[in-house]
Amino acid sequence: MEVPYLYISLLLLLASYLFTSHFRRRIPNLPPTVFPSFPIIGHLYLLKAPLYRTFAKISAKYGPILLLRFGSRRVLIVSSPSAAEECLTKNDIIFANRPRMLFGKIIGLNYTSLAWSPYGDNWRNLRRIATVEILSVHRLNEFHDIRVDEGKLLIRKLLSASSSPVNMKSVFYELTLNVMMRMISGKRYFGGDIPAVDEEGKRFREILNQTFLLAGAANIVDYLPILGWLGVKGLKNKLIALQEKRDVFFQGLIEQLRKSKGGESENKKKTMIEVLLSLQESDPEYYTDAMIRSLILVLLSAGTDTSAGTMEWAMALLLNNPQVLRKAQNEIDQKVGKDRLVDESDVADLPYLRCIINETLRLYPAGPLLVPHESSEDCVVGGYNIPSGTMLLVNQWAIHHDPKLWTEPERFNPERFEGVEGTRDGFKLAPFGSGRRSCPGEGLAVRVLGSTLGLLIQCFDWNRMSEKMIDMSEAPGLTLPKAEPLVAKCEPRLDMQNLLSQL
Repeated sequence: MEVPYLYISLLLLLASYLFTSHFRRRIPNLPPTVFPSFPIIGHLYLLKAPLYRTFAKISAKYGPILLLRFGSRRVLIVSSPSAAEECLTKNDIIFANRPRMLFGKIIGLNYTSLAWSPYGDNWRNLRRIATVEILSVHRLNEFHDIRVDEGKLLIRKLLSASSSPVNMKSVFYELTLNVMMRMISGKRYFGGDIPAVDEEGKRFREILNQTFLLAGAANIVDYLPILGWLGVKGLKNKLIALQEKRDVFFQGLIEQLRKSKGGESENKKKTMIEVLLSLQESDPEYYTDAMIRSLILVLLSAGTDTSAGTMEWAMALLLNNPQVLRKAQNEIDQKVGKDRLVDESDVADLPYLRCIINETLRLYPAGPLLVPHESSEDCVVGGYNIPSGTMLLVNQWAIHHDPKLWTEPERFNPERFEGVEGTRDGFKLAPFGSGRRSCPGEGLAVRVLGSTLGLLIQCFDWNRMSEKMIDMSEAPGLTLPKAEPLVAKCEPRLDMQNLLSQL
């Protein structure tokens, strides 16, 4: 007679709980935890969206270094600059791994993509390709004209919608998608009038929307693996179907560029895919089409929704604080003038604009918990013993909103960043992460944020749709999206009309 699966499952879960309890007693000096930790589920009962706020409340009570158990996983949550620094500098190599989760297995091609690969030779090579071949200063400068062109097209679009409601979420999303896809493949999908391209763009946008939706979906099997053994496969099947769509779409782009390669002129600037296809010629075994698809999709996913969301938050903050908007306009008028448009190269000479960007990234970091890390061996953080295989979550949102670190942390106050260079303020402000697994696209993001916001501030006067303040509520999601899409009105500034008429 066969023992029922449910009975076996309960025995396995009980064994897992007993092992975990014994493990905690066996290892001395573990970080503080929360009582109670229930059998099987551990602290999963604590999880309430948005997670970064929930973790911030728990850490405020129990301390900035906290060890929880989500089902079968140990999770270290740090929410102080010193703890984050210790994890991402002293213990950087130890925490340079990613936890093995379902999304990384399927979308990350069995943990071989740049985002999900464990620390090692493959990841180091992918990182080198991304930073040297794809996102280097030289390569970004080559793509400068694309970003300038998209900025001008955005201004023209807003001029045609003058005094009418403008959905800023849509405007920013299409801008970032066009910028990224033109750099990646030479194609512009949104705002054109070519039916075939529009149809391809719809497919492309649907794939990206599904990717962000499923990336933010909670997968209980990642924490209770036994449910996978019992046949809970809903999310897995959706991810497999999505990956098939992604492969078909981007393989089509690769084939198009491969066929057109013979007609290239020597002076033609290569797209990102063309750069990778050139590398494929010298090392076809490593630079496979699957590897190229994976790398491009990581760059695309990381470089669109995050930048678009940050710009939407920034404009919402400016609309609720018109005095800041006027001060930024005055700075641009004085430093750039009214006879030409703001360029990326001007942002270095616009300190107040940089302050606005930093304050936006502080209040609404696009990665409030950063991307999860995992320890590859035992280590010490804050004097506590951290076992190997512990997942690390850096609560960047909590650090950015800590009243011990920031005066009036909930208030929009760009002046607090006067004198700060770049987008870092030690580990108090590190919106792009730090260490080996920091965001390789930071340079591109800063260029797009600075130039786009600079153009909108320089060229238009902005107003809310009514006297009512913009709702600044957050929606659930990995990239801290705005709950209510920003809708605003704009009119060309009188002093800029002569220049704008020439666009």
